[in-house]
Amino acid sequence: MAAALVLVLVVVGSILFHFLSPWWWTPIASNWNYIDQTLIITFWITGAVFTAVVLFMAWCVFRFRHKEGAKAAYEPENKKLESWLTIVTAVGVAAMLAPGLYVWWQFITVPDEAGEIEVVGQQWQWSYRLPGEDNRLGKASNRLVTFENPLGIDPDDPAGQDDVVIVADALHLPIEKPVKVLLRSVDVLHDFYVPEFRAKMDMVPGMVTYFWFTPTRTGTFEVLCAELCGTGHSYMRGTVVVDTEEDYQAWLQEQSTFAALSGSRQVGAAESVEP
Repeated sequence: MAAALVLVLVVVGSILFHFLSPWWWTPIASNWNYIDQTLIITFWITGAVFTAVVLFMAWCVFRFRHKEGAKAAYEPENKKLESWLTIVTAVGVAAMLAPGLYVWWQFITVPDEAGEIEVVGQQWQWSYRLPGEDNRLGKASNRLVTFENPLGIDPDDPAGQDDVVIVADALHLPIEKPVKVLLRSVDVLHDFYVPEFRAKMDMVPGMVTYFWFTPTRTGTFEVLCAELCGTGHSYMRGTVVVDTEEDYQAWLQEQSTFAALSGSRQVGAAESVEP
């Protein structure tokens, strides 16, 4: 009797904790409310199964508790029960997978009007590259990464000369404009994650991954690394600022291009070796 009561209390406590919990998702700041909806569907399905299984266990513990003279009936197989369990399980799994597959298809289908930016992760900081006036990102390679060229931009590619380079500083984005985020790592696995955007993706050395989203409200949001990347993993943080179009353009005018940074570094290097 006591064991059955404990099981019932576990179910009741779990349900109350879900609805009254002080811990919940951060307010969404992008178009990916589909991801929240998919998680909620998963909660409902798994919660219903958890409740049904535990309450069934409580009923079995109470109904078939030990009684003097009572004997248990051994039934090794029950094809009807097995068939129903297989069907119900298959429907439940499909109900959880289908929304996720639909959202994933949207997640990797980038709108034609989306702009592009590049996020570069390295132990333990975030850097960014935005296209210049030509609206094209130049070529880049990890083989070209040096102290003077931390993002590995190809100096021989004319398209990269006007690229805007932001090293270990805040990234700004304009509101209500879809953006394709190209992700590159120069050392180990990283994961670019802004909780309010709901979108994230692993950054794998040697390849370029991507996702896209549309910022839907202005504000300042923290960037986290969601992949254990070494001893400084917890300190690998950054900032994304979603601006109005006017504020974004004002910020953009203050940034330096790859050509300007390369020129200033070359001049500085030349001055440093003068006698």
